[in-house]
Amino acid sequence: MTFFESLARKLDRTGVDPVVWHAPPPPPLTGVLAPNGVLDGVHRWALPTGEGPEDVAVDHDGRVVTGGNDGRIWRFDSRGDATELANTGGRPLGVEVLDDGRYLICDAERGVLRVDEKGRVDVLADTAVGRPLVACNNSAVGRDGVVYFTDSSAHFTIADHRYDLLEHRGTGRLLRLDPRTGETDLLAEGLQFANGVGLASDESFVLVAETGSYQISRVDLTGPSQGRTSVWAENLPGIPDNMTSQTDDGLFWVALYSPRMRLLDLLAPYPALRIVAANLPEAVQPNPVHAGWVVALDQRGEIVHSLRGGKGSYAPVTGVREHDGWLYLGSLTADAVARVPLPPRPDIAAGE
Repeated sequence: MTFFESLARKLDRTGVDPVVWHAPPPPPLTGVLAPNGVLDGVHRWALPTGEGPEDVAVDHDGRVVTGGNDGRIWRFDSRGDATELANTGGRPLGVEVLDDGRYLICDAERGVLRVDEKGRVDVLADTAVGRPLVACNNSAVGRDGVVYFTDSSAHFTIADHRYDLLEHRGTGRLLRLDPRTGETDLLAEGLQFANGVGLASDESFVLVAETGSYQISRVDLTGPSQGRTSVWAENLPGIPDNMTSQTDDGLFWVALYSPRMRLLDLLAPYPALRIVAANLPEAVQPNPVHAGWVVALDQRGEIVHSLRGGKGSYAPVTGVREHDGWLYLGSLTADAVARVPLPPRPDIAAGE
């Protein structure tokens, strides 16, 4: 340990303990990744109170469901009018619609929750595999009701996610919950801020976005490689957040929180500098670029479509959901959900 690193650790007020890593150079923004202004023209549906509709889901009646930073769960009708459904008393993030019409919520403060039409909130899990859920984030639900969900960090809450990215120790987990028994088991650990979750249509594998390493990992659920974890998509052009399960077109939509941050990558090999950065005021830390971006990947993990907005567009985009010719978007900090028409279907069909 160098003198500078020793001094930085003594002066640290955050508890970060960074490790050395080397971020890959971002891919060139050409071809399918070339800039476009598709997300500059989104329609916005404002939250009546609060902000931060981090994820979006569409229920069986075509209503958009989201949760805000004041704990409220909102449901929007086709005109964009919102009704308060429930209040979790925490910070709702990931939202999924269950077969019986109830909603599954990943609450960063309370764990995995189930919400019904009458506003009742049931806690399905606030611990997993013997550890409290520190940063319950996102989920996907199988046809049998089994829940695949992420606990992003063992050390830092969602509110302190910047510290986890600067530390880069990989303490995130992908977990599985059987709501019939309440039992949980571990599918993958050592993940770099485990975030969005997506299931294959045939449920042969589950995907998990690793925000801190710009990649998406795959865990096989069936077959001879059952239980194996592998990299499915690497060196993404932005910072991945929530994602969808596989659509009827064979695609997985992924929200990119921000284009890659050059300063964050430059600091990667230098733990002492990252300790210093963590202790600086947030305004001068490595900060995301507020420009909306979502990508669609085919089953091979190849980006086949990219929708972008310029600076000042709806951002940061942290949730995405396709439904009936629209993409619905959520954001960690915006005061509204958004939607944008899908491009012509031949542009986004897998393999075209």
